[in-house]
Amino acid sequence: MSLTDLFQKKTVFSFEVFPPKATTPAEKLQATLHNLQAIHPDFISVTLGAGGTGRYGATVDIADMIQNQLGITAVSHIPGLYLSEDDVLNLLQKLAERNVHNVLALRGDRVSGREPLGVFKHADQLTTFIKQNSDFDVMGACYPYTHKDATSGVADIQHLANKVAAGADHLISQIFFDNNQFYNFREKAELAGINVPIEAGIMPVTNKRQIENITSVAGVPLPEKFTCMMERYADNKEALRDAGIAYAIDQIVDLVAQGVDGVHLYTMNNSYVAQRIWDATASLFQASATTTK
Repeated sequence: MSLTDLFQKKTVFSFEVFPPKATTPAEKLQATLHNLQAIHPDFISVTLGAGGTGRYGATVDIADMIQNQLGITAVSHIPGLYLSEDDVLNLLQKLAERNVHNVLALRGDRVSGREPLGVFKHADQLTTFIKQNSDFDVMGACYPYTHKDATSGVADIQHLANKVAAGADHLISQIFFDNNQFYNFREKAELAGINVPIEAGIMPVTNKRQIENITSVAGVPLPEKFTCMMERYADNKEALRDAGIAYAIDQIVDLVAQGVDGVHLYTMNNSYVAQRIWDATASLFQASATTTK
């Protein structure tokens, strides 16, 4: 069953992992993936190193392990901003050789001091190219709040519609901490004729560094409920971890109750946190598979 078909059967639950740094033993991620396997996610996506082709090998190897050793559908990220057509074709070939046929097509983040190649300026261009040159299922990214580079909310939704028209089979959202923001976005997408499944991207924030990245890099709006919680427990590592897990669980319970198509958990390669969240929400996803969506 393809991932696109799976959304018609159940509320999808999936993970994101990333290749470890060169200084981190590969065995650490392997142990994480084996722990995640016990949860039986519907798929696991693997990021590609920011800005370049240098991390092809790590991403392909991890996708290979997920797909062929763990028996879980693997999805490889493809950020197009710094890739040529040959780069993309080469990556698709390497993935296909390992029986990986699902990708997440992204524009990708800009790298300071490095000029983009200019071949794939937007994700819809990359999506079109992949669809024209392969039989891969292609996912796309979406933003419950207006993307920081978009000229307006209307333009942002139009760009998303272009991405879907180019062939994106389903969408995964950037992280958010206010579910109402996601619901408002979902309604706007529907009004714009975007009718593919939309997974909600959830990140359990469990340490100070994540908070700093969210505010300074990702530019994700933070609701008062979230900031108050983070400030209250900022100096207590264990309490902050547990508060972040509890907040993510609360989001997921509400999302599943409101009929979300799926939840994509940004694990930060932490299987302990993922397991805690799954233990608290597994029955919700299992119940969704027994009802007509």
